[in-house]
Amino acid sequence: MNLLMQYPKIVFFTGAGMSADSGVPTFRGEGGMWHQYRYQDYACQEAFERDPEAVWEFNNMRRRAVAECRPHRGYELLTELTRARAEAGLGPDGGVTIVTRNIDGMHQASGAGEVYELHGSLWKIRCDVCGVVEENREVPLEPDIVWFGDSLKRNVLSRSVDAISRCRLFVSIGTSAVVFPAARLPQQAVSVGATLIEINPERTAVSNLYQKHMRGGAEEMPAQLLAT
Repeated sequence: MNLLMQYPKIVFFTGAGMSADSGVPTFRGEGGMWHQYRYQDYACQEAFERDPEAVWEFNNMRRRAVAECRPHRGYELLTELTRARAEAGLGPDGGVTIVTRNIDGMHQASGAGEVYELHGSLWKIRCDVCGVVEENREVPLEPDIVWFGDSLKRNVLSRSVDAISRCRLFVSIGTSAVVFPAARLPQQAVSVGATLIEINPERTAVSNLYQKHMRGGAEEMPAQLLAT
């Protein structure tokens, strides 16, 4: 962890590849859920207004699938790094922020500190009329998920951009970062002169932005990173 202790502010940017290594079903990749289900039927505002029960059964199916999964060692290592940095006096949550495109809550389950969920949470519900968002695993209200056709939550995106604008190290794990506006976040890190590291089994559309590439999975590569 010696190298990672030298940066005053670190942002980890995680995507589907991080979750997949814990067995969480993916959406767009090979075998992804959108090859089996139409998002127009289960993952947009129109679908919810048309048939909320069908949408909730779909999301409950996703919850059951995620509930069978556990955070892998890569998640645990990020939490351990955060705690070690906090103990070293590097600020609240050790100066570590996690920005994730995932909705499964795996980071929180591993004990992570500051997590910004760009696409919402499978474990939260919202009421747009009363303006309430809360964690709830039972009540059949509208799930607090960014659906197809929705914009990202402005406050979550702005906090993510603010964290990245102050980071000195930006580590992308398991995301191709091709969907906007989240795809702009690595570019934000470049603009402030941060060091960028990409952890992904394959080259991505934005690999050229990163100074270092670690070709491997989200479960094993963080151990190599923290060993530097």
